[in-house]
Amino acid sequence: MSLPDHIDRPLEEWVTKQRWFASKSREVASVTVLERVALSESPALEIEFVETRFQSGTHELYQLLPGEDGALRLLAGMLGAEAVVDGVSFHGGLEPTGDIRPMGAEQSNSSIVFGEQQVLKVFRRLEPGLNPELEMLRFLSSRGFENVATLTGWYDYSGELMQATLGIMQEFIGEARDGWELALDDPAGVLARVPELGAATGEMHSVLASDMNDPAFAPEEPSAEALSLLTATIDEQIEQVFLDLPPDDPALDPIAGRGQEVRERLQAMSHVGVGGRLIRHHGDYHLGQTMLRDAGWIILDFEGEPARSLLERRRKRSPLRDVAGMLRSFAYAASGSELLRGVPAPEGWEEQARSGFLETYMATVDPSLLPAGRPAIEKLLAIFELEKAVYELRYELNNRPEWVAIPVAGIARLLQEDDDD
Repeated sequence: MSLPDHIDRPLEEWVTKQRWFASKSREVASVTVLERVALSESPALEIEFVETRFQSGTHELYQLLPGEDGALRLLAGMLGAEAVVDGVSFHGGLEPTGDIRPMGAEQSNSSIVFGEQQVLKVFRRLEPGLNPELEMLRFLSSRGFENVATLTGWYDYSGELMQATLGIMQEFIGEARDGWELALDDPAGVLARVPELGAATGEMHSVLASDMNDPAFAPEEPSAEALSLLTATIDEQIEQVFLDLPPDDPALDPIAGRGQEVRERLQAMSHVGVGGRLIRHHGDYHLGQTMLRDAGWIILDFEGEPARSLLERRRKRSPLRDVAGMLRSFAYAASGSELLRGVPAPEGWEEQARSGFLETYMATVDPSLLPAGRPAIEKLLAIFELEKAVYELRYELNNRPEWVAIPVAGIARLLQEDDDD
């Protein structure tokens, strides 16, 4: 039986094997090139917009680019020239120079380093609309926030198919170390500089809330309904994950049979009342999204959680959601030291990292963004920590059973705090 013309089996096999392909567990019905944009004939440079359709009837859209150095250099050079070709527009002013190399293993995007000075991030999976990373970097950079890699350009597409951000060019931070790896290799050194990270985070949130005239960034008042919806969603997640807990796993002993207790703790915390402001925030904040250099911390990857839609990633939320993400990252680093390096973290490291981060964060952030009073702040923060820990528990049960003890300890901590009240 012959295949329909629009199904390209070699292309399907290639796309679905790429690390940036987001839906490896789903059954693909077809992979189709919806549009080609020829940017240059020599060297040949063409962007393809490829649609993957699934048996469920849903679809995803991806950007394909050539891998040759000459073509990539031409693509980057078009940023400096601010070229416009068949709906693809290039914005920027710095001409990339020097050697070209990929930056590490490809994940959800592809990053190419030019001359150890700039890095081009190509967004592989595309959604209609403005990518949050471009939006956030432009906003922060234009307001003098120094703890980001400077945005030097971007390119986008506008046509019948969609309007979408295709990629961004940034300063390459070559002399810095990844925050997660550094926490595992030099926990004492990172601990000494955690207060700087707390201050940078507080300043980031304050800057993001600083423009009342920009509808995309103007802070908003939270509603009681929003808090109720949040706690109801977390409550449902708690109920489901505790129903699915495997029996006879010693790592689960601290929380086994305590699902109702966790839900009651959530309800008690949710009586915090409405307070603070909802703002644009990082959305996927942890040590792996930071780099440390002598001059200070750099905060990376403002794209948000890749599994969420662009609409969700651009939604305003309490800045404490970012804070909770970083606190949970400290818990992972403390345990990961032994799991990944075979060396226990220094005694009390997680607690000291938490307190060092929170102290400078609270001293730096605009207080109007948070609920009034430290008890109310701590309760709302605990809700976000619980949300994160429940998500982590489900993830580790399904993917890394040897890491289950980390979210278990986070949930048990909240129950212990309840006992101590």
